[in-house]
Amino acid sequence: MTSSRINESKGSKEFVKQSSLYQEFLAEREEILKHKWIESERLGYDIGFERALLDWIRKHRDAWRANRRAQLAAQGTVTRMPPQVPAEKK
Repeated sequence: MTSSRINESKGSKEFVKQSSLYQEFLAEREEILKHKWIESERLGYDIGFERALLDWIRKHRDAWRANRRAQLAAQGTVTRMPPQVPAEKK
């Protein structure tokens, strides 16, 4: 790989790391990992990431996103989070 391609690749990676979308992904992932730990401790075994993800989405994501938006708005931070999709009616 040429040095210009290496620099371009590093620049692209840094751009992604600084993007608000990536920052939202990291924050959401951290919450899912916390949920995984709490639920695994409560149940006495590792529930795994996929189960934690689905459980967290179902129980906590909407409230977490609303709270995060409010916090970011209070800080004056602009972010473009995906719109909330209404949960299916049961």
